[in-house]
Amino acid sequence: MSHRIIFIVFDGLGDRPIPALNNLTPLEAAQTPNLDALAKIGINGLIHTIERSIRPGSDVAHLSLFGYDPRKYYRGRGPFEAAGIGMILKPGDIAFRGNVSTQNEKGIIIDRRAGRIDSVENLAKSINNLKIDDVTVHAKAGVGHRIAIVLRGLNLSDEITDTDPHHLNSTILNSRPKNDTKQAKKTADIVNQLTQKVNQIFAIHPVNENRRRNKLPEANCLLLRGAGIMTDFPPFKEKYGFNACCIAGGGLYKGIARILGMDIIEVKGATGKPKTNPKSKIQSLIENFDNYDFFFIHFKGADTCAEDGDYLGKKEYLEYVDKELSPVVKYVYKNQALCIVTGDHSTSSRLKSHTADEVPVLVAGLDVRVDDVFKMGERSAQRGGLGHIDGRHLMRYIDNIVGKEPLYGN
Repeated sequence: MSHRIIFIVFDGLGDRPIPALNNLTPLEAAQTPNLDALAKIGINGLIHTIERSIRPGSDVAHLSLFGYDPRKYYRGRGPFEAAGIGMILKPGDIAFRGNVSTQNEKGIIIDRRAGRIDSVENLAKSINNLKIDDVTVHAKAGVGHRIAIVLRGLNLSDEITDTDPHHLNSTILNSRPKNDTKQAKKTADIVNQLTQKVNQIFAIHPVNENRRRNKLPEANCLLLRGAGIMTDFPPFKEKYGFNACCIAGGGLYKGIARILGMDIIEVKGATGKPKTNPKSKIQSLIENFDNYDFFFIHFKGADTCAEDGDYLGKKEYLEYVDKELSPVVKYVYKNQALCIVTGDHSTSSRLKSHTADEVPVLVAGLDVRVDDVFKMGERSAQRGGLGHIDGRHLMRYIDNIVGKEPLYGN
């Protein structure tokens, strides 16, 4: 039996019926012959990545899909974002995901993405290795307006609130300790000092002098959220025995994979955006097929479209990716791989946000009990033989298929 696992996650895969699509969801309305072929030769069902009625973020959802209970392991998104763009974290580091944004002369946030600035690399460099008291600040640019911040020092805590108000027409918030410990109070104070110093540095930075000349929104303030402390995770290989790699564009997903010990395969044209290059991701799978047992392949664009309310764009994105999946179908037909396709959560195109709705999941390959579902979709998945499962149990189900699940009892 082959133990090659192809684990495909479509971010924000699920949706709700759209009247303009004849009350079909974008996935149901999409022409997806390759996903449908996998559904036809596999077992289908629905998955709550956390549990019923919980609206999951992408970070906790992915942890759960990989069998790491977020109630035990999750301490904030910051470490995953930082690791995803290549920052090396040490135990005890406090990491944040951040936006470089625009505030007006009154300190009001008027653009959370600084006019969708292309890069904040030079701004990040200007605050990297900044010292505040006995803490060193490490900064690195992500994609566009995004930036990761890591605080390194003694007696720090992630039990602090965000400085990001999460909406426009508000001022930057003061970080506050969530408890009465000295560590939390110290860290909140460091973050507030950092905010003031960074905004002063950004205000006079040549990047913003140039943006003012060109009448572009200034990238003149820093918003921080998702504080998390770097902790140890059981390596994926030790947990499951699979030599795993990650093929993704978005920093968060590469960060989760890196922290779990997966190798990151960098793919040209993999942007984490709707115009990513799915062909190059599948080509990377083909080129590395003999080198790994487990391939985590992530596609982000469906979620992005839904959060913009673009249900047609979501439908078209799913069709765009599906066209490149024929090599995956061939691997499954030849009994060379077991393929899992699911989403980390549903994203409603009408609400423009994540929902707690379950997500379709299919498992196709040798030794799978095939059901009578012929198309991948929310309603067809309801009829599938897999039924409803919890995200934390998906990897155990996979282990059972490939004969690795340990015996319970005698």
